[in-house]
Amino acid sequence: MPEKSSPGTGLYRIVYSIEVLTDSPMHHEPLSLEDIAYEIREGHASGQFLDTIAQEISRETMSELLIAQGSDPEFLLGDPDDE
Repeated sequence: MPEKSSPGTGLYRIVYSIEVLTDSPMHHEPLSLEDIAYEIREGHASGQFLDTIAQEISRETMSELLIAQGSDPEFLLGDPDDE
């Protein structure tokens, strides 16, 4: 979905890859970032970042990605009527 680059938009999509090692499956749903962080910090898991990919994206792509995450695009993009 995201394009290769849209220089100058100031909007970024960042994908973090982490590895988690544990003695039991982390299968409770939905698994949140807070759940993963807790298991690494306080629980019975070890974790580390493996990779970070950042790419500048267009306003349109940002809007689509925010909607896919269940967020209102105005959260980061502001009211489109104000442009």
